[in-house]
Amino acid sequence: MNVLILSAGRRVELIKAFKSARDALGFNGKVIAADISDTAPALYFADEKVIVKPIKDGGFIIDIIDVCKKYDIDLIVPTIDTELPILAANKALIEKETKAIVLISSPEVVAVCYDKHKTADFFAANNLSAPHTLTEDEIGDVPEFPLFIKPSSGSSSINAFVVNSKKELTFFKAYIDEHIVQQRLLGTEYTIDILCDFNSLPITIVPRIRLATRGGEVLKGQIAKNEFIVSECKRLIECLKPIGPITVQGFLTQAHQFYFVEINPRFGGGAPMSIKAGADSCANLYRLLSGETLSYNEDYQDGLIFSRFDDSIAVGKAL
Repeated sequence: MNVLILSAGRRVELIKAFKSARDALGFNGKVIAADISDTAPALYFADEKVIVKPIKDGGFIIDIIDVCKKYDIDLIVPTIDTELPILAANKALIEKETKAIVLISSPEVVAVCYDKHKTADFFAANNLSAPHTLTEDEIGDVPEFPLFIKPSSGSSSINAFVVNSKKELTFFKAYIDEHIVQQRLLGTEYTIDILCDFNSLPITIVPRIRLATRGGEVLKGQIAKNEFIVSECKRLIECLKPIGPITVQGFLTQAHQFYFVEINPRFGGGAPMSIKAGADSCANLYRLLSGETLSYNEDYQDGLIFSRFDDSIAVGKAL
């Protein structure tokens, strides 16, 4: 079975995890990495590397189909938010033209996750606790600070700011064109790595505490099994009906109330921590591809603390 990892970038850990799962299970096949740049480090840890057109280029989907045919791809794994809407919209076409399964939720689910206003509406409609989103009228009054402002379709904490005053709010509203303003939550920040099967049934749900981050991506994390958070995530899954990996972010307050903040319908950057703890999403995906039916389990090591680090690899030489 051959797996294609899109927008490979720095996802070295994910490439290694798929290769390790393949080898441990005794499957044949390759892990192919795709990116728009031949200097993306993860390319050099895959079995094969391919260069494709940028996501916004009209030839992106054609390139994906061509790669799938050339390498007999069984599974396509997206990794960044900007490719999700176009892949969801073209999932049927790709799967018609190739034998590959696109590991992505429906366009409706992707839209809910991609637009933070729709995410907030989804939480409210399904009675899932989330930070209050301020209306324009509430913003026009004198809101209670601190607040939090971020792009309505952003990712990786880019242009996401704590707002402590009316002056700051006015500035950041002008600075961020399409934004959402919400109550700022205080508590322990969690990321939850979830894997669902192709019928939207959960296989693993792994909460982990974000101990340190850089540029929106976790540097240090602790696996922290919390049955209340797990049960809330099961409610979310039942309402949302996602497919494959999703990454949920939220806060657990001192009052032991869990508030959902965001949903990303893809592997998160820190997902390898949950994989290494025993919730091996890569192995489970290989099993699903082979026709196995998997049940929900919590067979992972609780309490493990991970610290991630950078590394360097020579990818070429200037002439």
